[in-house]
Amino acid sequence: MINERITDPMVRVVGDGMEPTIMSTKDALIMAYNEGLDLVMISPSANPPVCKIIEYQKYLYEQKKKDKERKANSTKVVIKEIRLSPQTDDHDFEFKLNHAKRFLKEGNKVKVDVFFRGRSIVYKEQGETQLLKFAEALMDYGKPEAMPRLEGKRMLIIIAPKKQ
Repeated sequence: MINERITDPMVRVVGDGMEPTIMSTKDALIMAYNEGLDLVMISPSANPPVCKIIEYQKYLYEQKKKDKERKANSTKVVIKEIRLSPQTDDHDFEFKLNHAKRFLKEGNKVKVDVFFRGRSIVYKEQGETQLLKFAEALMDYGKPEAMPRLEGKRMLIIIAPKKQ
């Protein structure tokens, strides 16, 4: 909120080169107008609310700049998927394990699922064993977010990369 939109009777006023003081909103507005600036509410939840005497357009510009910088610094989570079967052979298992290691080193999450075809659903224990073995082999690179869970005809586990 800015200028006349501020309805609180008393505010704490801060600004460049001034001591933080508590005064009436009317006096703060007069002070801001005398300097040719705006009275901008910075922290409405404080008691009394904190207002700053600054140029409003400059304040908006800096807020957008901070938001853009924060967004650029945030990491986007990418989930890579690896599919196994209950009877995956050792060579295939190692091949897919190496892919998962590379994905985790790059900072991506890895979703490993065991797909049960037809009657292979009766081998749920084999599927769970495969997933636990896979997660254990990746312990140096990442940690599982949860235990393997069954969703329809697939059992899956998600492994998050370890922080460096």
